[in-house]
Amino acid sequence: MPYVIISTQVRLDIGPTVVGDEWSDPELMEYLDAALIKQLGNNYAQWRTNDAPRVVLEKLELRGYKLAAMAGVGQTCIWTLHKEPSLKEKALSSSSSDAFESPKIEYKGDL
Repeated sequence: MPYVIISTQVRLDIGPTVVGDEWSDPELMEYLDAALIKQLGNNYAQWRTNDAPRVVLEKLELRGYKLAAMAGVGQTCIWTLHKEPSLKEKALSSSSSDAFESPKIEYKGDL
C-alpha cells in the first residue's frame, strides 16, 4: 500500500489519530497499535491509535513513508504519506490485474 492518510481533530492533537480505513493493511495497522473501530451512526469503520499524530508520523517514516501533503479541513488536520513500492510489490502488482486499469479493447475493421 503506497499511500496512507492520517488525521486528527485540532483539539485532539495528542491523539487519538485515525490511521486508515477498513481496507487498510492490517499488518501496518498492527505496527501503528491501531484498532478497527466503528462509531455509532457511521456506516464505515476506521483504524485508530491512541498515539499522537507526531508519533504516528515518526513510526511511518521508519517504515519508509514520506510526507506528501498536509491540510486543515475545518477542525481536522490531515496528512498524506507515500511510500515507493518495493521491487517485490511492483512485481506482484504487475502480475495481477488492476481494478483501476482500463480494459484492453481490440478494434477490428474500419472505425
